[in-house]
Amino acid sequence: MTYYVNITAAKGGDGSKAKPFNKIQSAAKIAEPGDEVIVAPGIYREWVNPKNGGTEKKRIIYRSEKPLAAHISGAEELKKWEKVSGSVYTARVSNKIFGKYNPYTTLVSGDWFVAYMTAHTGDVFLNGKSMYEVQKLSEVKKPEVYVPSWDQEFTKYVWYTEQDEKTNETVFYANFQDKDPNKENIEVTVRRACFYPEKEGRGFITLSGFTVSQAATQWAPPTAYQEGMIGPHWSKGWIIEDCEVYESKCSGISLGKYCQPNNDNKWLKWKYKDGTQTERDCICQAQVEGWSKENIGSHIVRRCNIHDCGQTGIVGHLGGVFSIIEDNHIHHINNKQNLAGAEIGGIKMHAAIDCIYRRNHIHNCTRGLWLDWQAQGTRVTQNFFHDNVIPKEYNQNKESMIGCAEDLFIEVSHGPTLVDNNIFLSDKAIKLATQGVAVVHNIIAGSFVAVGLGTNNGAPGKASPRYTPYHMPHRTEVAGFMTILHGDCKFYNNIFIQQKIRPALKAAMLENEANHNEWDDGNVKVGTFKYDKYPTYEKWVKQFDGYCGMGSVTTDRYYSELPVWAGGNVYFNGAKPMKQEKDAVVDKTNKVTIGYEEKDGRITLKTNLYDVLPETACKLMHTDDIMMAFEPEQKYENPDGSPITFDTDFLGKKRSGAVLPGCFADKAEVSKPLF
Repeated sequence: MTYYVNITAAKGGDGSKAKPFNKIQSAAKIAEPGDEVIVAPGIYREWVNPKNGGTEKKRIIYRSEKPLAAHISGAEELKKWEKVSGSVYTARVSNKIFGKYNPYTTLVSGDWFVAYMTAHTGDVFLNGKSMYEVQKLSEVKKPEVYVPSWDQEFTKYVWYTEQDEKTNETVFYANFQDKDPNKENIEVTVRRACFYPEKEGRGFITLSGFTVSQAATQWAPPTAYQEGMIGPHWSKGWIIEDCEVYESKCSGISLGKYCQPNNDNKWLKWKYKDGTQTERDCICQAQVEGWSKENIGSHIVRRCNIHDCGQTGIVGHLGGVFSIIEDNHIHHINNKQNLAGAEIGGIKMHAAIDCIYRRNHIHNCTRGLWLDWQAQGTRVTQNFFHDNVIPKEYNQNKESMIGCAEDLFIEVSHGPTLVDNNIFLSDKAIKLATQGVAVVHNIIAGSFVAVGLGTNNGAPGKASPRYTPYHMPHRTEVAGFMTILHGDCKFYNNIFIQQKIRPALKAAMLENEANHNEWDDGNVKVGTFKYDKYPTYEKWVKQFDGYCGMGSVTTDRYYSELPVWAGGNVYFNGAKPMKQEKDAVVDKTNKVTIGYEEKDGRITLKTNLYDVLPETACKLMHTDDIMMAFEPEQKYENPDGSPITFDTDFLGKKRSGAVLPGCFADKAEVSKPLF
């Protein structure tokens, strides 16, 4: 059955083409496996809450009749603004419009959220763009530039809210500067979600071609119910494709965790267990309550434009396992810098077991892709990362809440995590507070950060290592827990390029080093040299010579750093190899420049790299050429367990003949558009 929806239709339609529904929810109440819902252009101000899910063979499909023309919004227009004075106006809405959830009495809150200011889950929008909430009415009348924002010019467009309990109304005050709110499009967030089932287990749904915006989502840490404007809510097999997703207060798309009432933001509420311990509790509880490959995950998010969300573009814990995130444009996440904490990024995923992130363009986020805990069987391939760090020198100051981030952060995971055929152009490429990572055939023009750091909980007087789980290969079942020993990393056939170091970043690095920052050394020097102290495999295994179990001489063998491997890498502009790397090619003569150009919607790499790249050929790498990840004893392989041959480059071309380092099969490829 095909149902039709048209916002301009009269009430009482039956969903036929001749008499369409005028709300998407009308179709969502009755759509069953195999049905398709076609939505005509228009703005649909509703929370679409699918009653039913599909099946693997009979999906329920929601499709915009014209790409991006059907717009699901979590906001309502607010008219009849009255001038207070100057450019300050006020308006009121009845709280009845919010139902059970008032975004202007609900504060952003949760584990790992830094509540440095009052932030409501609601927002006020000027022509589709969220304004800045302030704490007092006096700040509306005399707004100041908010320095940490990436868009300082807009930070004087501010709003403040309070409750009138006598009239049961939400009262807004806003400074619109040079704009007249009665002539502009002013909206306020009303709904908590836009396309999201309230109940779990509504699987095999496709959302295709919609614009989705402006929901009052809550902070989404891994120890809480993780909500988004769009999300499958603890189910299996969703496809979210060809959508534009923007202006969620916190997260745009959630592939995340279901609600565990006994352990929901427990660290914040109960306080007596550390957050990492409550996270371990969450994982074990989920396994008992049905978290498995058969029931959860295997979603696809593809070809979406995700931008201008406050916390993450895509978030998830446990619920995103076995998923594919591909061909997305993810950008300008957390640029307002009004939300702070440890759960922010273009993508922030915990337990990305057997997830594939490929051909995504991720840029201008305070952090690009953050894989936290259990990045086991995870592959990051053919992605382009750039400008994932505070972009302007005036923002490099102590007022910034997040500081300087990186393209990719892999945290306290045991691997195997495979990073291949990517381009990293941000100042900091990969934060490696982890182990069990293979980095193969990348162009890396940024540094490695936090090597050997960032894996403790920071207790000043006690040992506080973070024990994290590893799993049965290609499954969710927990195989064990272990601390991070560091090392167990492999670097093959990469090109390293040192870019000019910005003074503010260098100063931050020196400060972190002087203070012995155990979370982040702030390194901005490029190369594998941060692994100088790590043993080769040959040296490491000698610790076990003559070992015969109980009764042997006690040593630190089980708790020492794991070995590191490297081969076939090339270094430019002062980038440095680690001492153990015997075949490193270090070019001390040529100056390499690298950047990108955007023209007519196409992105092209701009570099002289392939004019000066040595002719030295690399080894064509295979799964069996790379030592398995130590703790899970799992190879760097496909999710189905089959081996990988690294014969496909960034653009999908096959490598043949002499194998070049970096992410292009031959020199001609570099001049072709990346996207």
